[in-house]
Amino acid sequence: MDGATNTLAISCAIVVILCTWKMVNILWLRPKKLEKFLMNQGLNGNKYKFWFGDMKELAMVSKQSKSMQINIDDGTGVLAHTGAFNLQSMQKYGRCYITWMGWNPRVTIIDPDLIKDVLTKLNDFRKGRSNPFLKFITTGVVTMEGDQWVKHRRLINPAFHVEKLKNMVPAFHLSCSEMLGKWENLVSSNGSCELDVWPHLQALTSDVISRTAFGSSYEEGIRIFELIREQSKLVMEALRSPYFLGSRFLPTKRNRRMKAIDKEVKLSIRHIIDNRLNAMKAGEGSNNEDLLGLMLESNIKEVDQYQNKNHGMTIKEVIEECKLFYFAGQETTASLLVWTMILLSRHQDWQSRAREEVLNVIGDKDIDADKLNHLKVVNMILYEVLRLYPPVIGLFRKVDKDITLGGFSLPSGIQIGLSFMLIHYDEQFWGSDAKKFNPDRFSEGISKATKNQGAYFPFGWGPRICLGQNFALLEAKITLAMILQRFSFEFSPSYVHAPNIILTLQPKYGAHLIFHKI
Repeated sequence: MDGATNTLAISCAIVVILCTWKMVNILWLRPKKLEKFLMNQGLNGNKYKFWFGDMKELAMVSKQSKSMQINIDDGTGVLAHTGAFNLQSMQKYGRCYITWMGWNPRVTIIDPDLIKDVLTKLNDFRKGRSNPFLKFITTGVVTMEGDQWVKHRRLINPAFHVEKLKNMVPAFHLSCSEMLGKWENLVSSNGSCELDVWPHLQALTSDVISRTAFGSSYEEGIRIFELIREQSKLVMEALRSPYFLGSRFLPTKRNRRMKAIDKEVKLSIRHIIDNRLNAMKAGEGSNNEDLLGLMLESNIKEVDQYQNKNHGMTIKEVIEECKLFYFAGQETTASLLVWTMILLSRHQDWQSRAREEVLNVIGDKDIDADKLNHLKVVNMILYEVLRLYPPVIGLFRKVDKDITLGGFSLPSGIQIGLSFMLIHYDEQFWGSDAKKFNPDRFSEGISKATKNQGAYFPFGWGPRICLGQNFALLEAKITLAMILQRFSFEFSPSYVHAPNIILTLQPKYGAHLIFHKI
């Protein structure tokens, strides 16, 4: 018995020693080894701090920057408000630097050519989530790799074809008309009113996604949108803390809520999909021009062509793509619209130019899809808004194998940070007025605006460029044109400029504007 007890004790001691050694290696030895390896090549950054890395300093700098009021014309202040730690790191260490996300080093790149390399070489730089909590909000084709990504991209692509999007213009128009009707009722008494447009634009883009993606009204999908908005905030909270292995399985209040939201959203979407599939089987194809119908149709054709269900998507995969429709289609377009209205409130001359163009090209009539292509000033304004306030300010990748990038040797598994916003504000690529709102820079197109250096990344770059960019721009163009037909708008005295990241770039205190009926 004593021998058995001793053997058990020794075995337990060995397990403890091995586990301790593994933790020491993960939390100290490996980070210090990587730190030395990277810094010996000339990559600079803060030295590794046990466990938290730069996370505490990042949180402190972010809190300090957001406590300061900024002026809308202060580009540096906007950068500090949205990414103070990155801005300080670039100023201190240059255009390629190391930050520590807990015990994992991240090499952040602020160089257009290197960013294009990373976004083009799909086999070398993978999407790899640095934090498993992201799966609750970013799913579907944006997270996939290899053959699975190729299949999903091929099956979803037809839904975003330009000709298919033109068929959705009536849905865009209907949703926007309903929103503007509410605004007109508010200004009817004295010709003007103060309005926080942010929740209205969120409701609009939610309604548009419901109509164009699922053929239903916003009221039917309102619960899904509320849940996804809550999930975004919870995920953002989780991302601000170092992730340690298995922490997503802990029964914390936040973890339980995220799992409950995920379950409810999937069940709601599954109900929509089941209803659609039943309608398609019954020969009711009238709704197949929406994104869900087009995706299911493309999926069925693929399976029939190869007589193999593996060539298509499973229902579970379709649900994940629908979750992505809801999040990406609603949040990013709402962000583009709200910053456009904020900047046009500040720059009344551009608001007047855009309105004059809309009235000359379209008049006060309903939107004609073909005439939208002639709105050059509106296009220039949207491009400039996307430069200064991109919905997504950067992306992350993971090195899939030992590789050389920009003269630096990067070991497998290391994270790569791609900072778009810092490039968008860089005078080297955009000139001395880089931090100013100047849509004229796009008068001869995007390539001329960036001095042919390709420093423009509002929708990413390369093979994985955002599938929904044409959808977002078409919706934004129609909405802006319809607003300009009916209203002029300016800042309310209560407006506070505070760009804030909750996965996408949003106005922290809303967008309080004063509207005047034209």
